[in-house]
Amino acid sequence: MNKTARFLSVAAVAAFAAFGAHADEADGSQFALKFDTNRTRAEVAAEAATVPQTRSIEPAGSRVVTYKSTADRAAVRAQAAEAVRTGQIPSGEFSAM
Repeated sequence: MNKTARFLSVAAVAAFAAFGAHADEADGSQFALKFDTNRTRAEVAAEAATVPQTRSIEPAGSRVVTYKSTADRAAVRAQAAEAVRTGQIPSGEFSAM
């Protein structure tokens, strides 16, 4: 009985401490930023219009860069085969050198 009473009292204290740790307003308004300004919306918009636009409005990767190669396919294959033979590049699934 003594162990049970001690366990229940520790559990009650832990629950009360956990409840006290969360005692706050439900909307978290203590973290809200409050600004006190006397500038009008038009002034801010005029200032924003003078800032140069440095970001692109195109989505990333929307432009494809084209490259015209002058290399021959057979020559490239021969160079790759020679590089594999001499051990300059790895080959196969296990490619640790």
